[in-house]
Amino acid sequence: MPRRSATEFAVLCDDLSIARGGVRVVEGVSFRLSPGRALAVMGATGSGKSTLAALLAGGESDAIAIAGGDAQVAGIPIRKRGRAGRVRAYHTGYLAQGAGATLPARMTVGEVIGEPITSRDRRVNQRALAIRVAGLLDEFELPLGAAARYPYELSSGMRQRVALARALVLQPRVFVGDDPYANLDLEVRRTARDALVRRRDETGMAIVMVTNDADAVREIDADVLVLRAGRPVAYGHGTADLLWTPDGGTRIAS
Repeated sequence: MPRRSATEFAVLCDDLSIARGGVRVVEGVSFRLSPGRALAVMGATGSGKSTLAALLAGGESDAIAIAGGDAQVAGIPIRKRGRAGRVRAYHTGYLAQGAGATLPARMTVGEVIGEPITSRDRRVNQRALAIRVAGLLDEFELPLGAAARYPYELSSGMRQRVALARALVLQPRVFVGDDPYANLDLEVRRTARDALVRRRDETGMAIVMVTNDADAVREIDADVLVLRAGRPVAYGHGTADLLWTPDGGTRIAS
């Protein structure tokens, strides 16, 4: 079988290790995620799931650094900064853990959702932007009048949907979501899931989801990477088809 080019993958990790504050918190992660596919990252609290997601999404802080190996997102090495880093961020929709609770308090909901666009282009067509924001509000079953309100005026579930809409406003090639269904009731969760699956099926958007919810894994037909104390200990398709490696290594499914 011919070897696939790294640029054919939406996300590629090759023996990636990550340090936080000079201490390694993720060690030796390897996986390949094709466009239109999904990966769920599972594990106990403190296993390194959120750190891995943040690094891949470009939301890393100065406290997080690559300690070994490499990774690519949308064909762009994560070690590259400057313009390459900005392009990678443009192609990546990131929903951080607790994003709904940390929305900018002094921006309206419409401004929050549109900020990934307006921060890059101050001359953006405001009418076109308003139409895109309205479309996302409708898709996530939020009232159109919410665009003029402030996040603190909304319920926690509504704020989470606003954060999801913001992560998708640039029509990303890769969506990285850390517990994306937090604070969503069952019906609204279906709406959020459908929004992700629709983009996966129609545009080839790849999904990296941090979750310990087996139903969420099944709903997006995801491969699964399990971390324990920062090390990969299992990999497979779905929660019922995992290859466990208690020695801390992991095998990559073909």
